[in-house]
Amino acid sequence: MTKQRILIVDDEAPVRELITGVIENFCESAEIVGVADGVQSALDAIRLLKPDIVLLDVNLGDGTAFDLLSKIDPVNFAIIFITAYEKYAVSAFKFSAVDYIMKPVNIDELVAAIRKAAGKSEQQALNAKLKNFFDNLNSHPEDKKIVLKTAESIFIVKVVDIIRCEADHNYSTFYLLNGKKVLVSKTLKDYEEMLSDFFFFRTHQSHLININHIVSFEKNDGGYLRMVDGSQVPVSKRKREELLELFNQI
Repeated sequence: MTKQRILIVDDEAPVRELITGVIENFCESAEIVGVADGVQSALDAIRLLKPDIVLLDVNLGDGTAFDLLSKIDPVNFAIIFITAYEKYAVSAFKFSAVDYIMKPVNIDELVAAIRKAAGKSEQQALNAKLKNFFDNLNSHPEDKKIVLKTAESIFIVKVVDIIRCEADHNYSTFYLLNGKKVLVSKTLKDYEEMLSDFFFFRTHQSHLININHIVSFEKNDGGYLRMVDGSQVPVSKRKREELLELFNQI
């Protein structure tokens, strides 16, 4: 069996040593082909070693991971970003469906991320995700985009164009302004956390709506929202007062 070739890029020697130990002891289908501690050394290593997976620290001594990736087009290897907690960068990772792990590095999370990356053969999709990631890092809130991945396609959708999301067990359906529906295999809770800063509100166990696309709140039949696409979204008793308070703040 061919092993996945891994390059470790981190400017902290203890982190490089930890990752090396984890891969050698827990990732039998992977091998480390090199390490680098900065943008230039990583660029040289990538060109020379042609890794399958790069474990890439966001902040490096002579620049950032983004400085490195701006010098590589297209990216023809899988990437797992390693980052300390930075709210906006982490938000951009989530919106763009880009793989990342947090510092301090957790062994189980690292192993899972490497195994996931080793199972991918979606290079074209990765480059689309990275482009969206860079766009999101520098965009205004109204220009924020999210990656929605279905079994057949990858959609990059403006957040402001999402009318609502509806849950179906471990799946979520997105209803868009252009009339399209996109079904993705993630729970509504995943998107509630991701979209909470962008005027989205969980009205019900199965419904997440964009407040900007509400037409009216109808108080009869237990209470429901009428949305711009004509859909009617129920509001649970538990959420009714919270929603009314939200209206008072607008």
